[in-house]
Amino acid sequence: MMKIFQLIATSTILLLCSSLVNAAPLTVAVAPNVKYAFDELALEFKKETGIEVQGVFASSGKVTAQVKSGAPFDVFVSADTEFPEVLYKDGFAVTPPKVYAYGVLALWTTKDLDLSKGLPTLADPKVQKIALANPKLAPYGRAAVQALESAKLSATVESKLVYGESITQATQFVDSGAADVGFVAKSLVIAPELAGKGKWIEVPKNSYQPIAQAVVVLKHGAETQAENANKFADFLFTPKARAIFEKFGYILP
Repeated sequence: MMKIFQLIATSTILLLCSSLVNAAPLTVAVAPNVKYAFDELALEFKKETGIEVQGVFASSGKVTAQVKSGAPFDVFVSADTEFPEVLYKDGFAVTPPKVYAYGVLALWTTKDLDLSKGLPTLADPKVQKIALANPKLAPYGRAAVQALESAKLSATVESKLVYGESITQATQFVDSGAADVGFVAKSLVIAPELAGKGKWIEVPKNSYQPIAQAVVVLKHGAETQAENANKFADFLFTPKARAIFEKFGYILP
């Protein structure tokens, strides 16, 4: 009888341990431009699978450095293909980068500026500070630099540039009035939190390289909860997820 009780106790403990492991949320490193779309993606994914997903938001360059330093992220939803490609080649990701959407660069202001002239507006003396994300860390910052070069405005506005660590910080500079105008992600300015605030225009798409945004399953995710990590990465390509990306202004591949 004692052996039966011991077996029951052992089985119960194993079941509890298994439940705790399965209950552990999936940790996804997310580029800040995806912030609002991700909130909806995580909700839909949990509805479909019961799997909880928590996001950690940082510039793609910063996430890459953190993963290389041992950060326990399971999936990386990047703002480009280059940073996840580095992780894949260096053995920190187990799947090659797969493009889930193309980002759109926008110029946004909360001040009384006429954006109808497009990028040449930035040369106006009324524009004192122009916010953009650090091009070394953030793909949207890189695209902004390319757009300025394409418009032959780099030298003219160089002294006006204010760099944020991520596209979120660049957006905050504009929102707070610390910058007169800024290069931001369309996905952020059309989100409910900012929609209708100030005014914005799309930056001509032919002025910067396409912002191909990719996802990879990271080594930590493959080692701790591979099934869930792969499920989430695959979910980004389902009709429901694609509809969410489209809602936030992304171009679908």
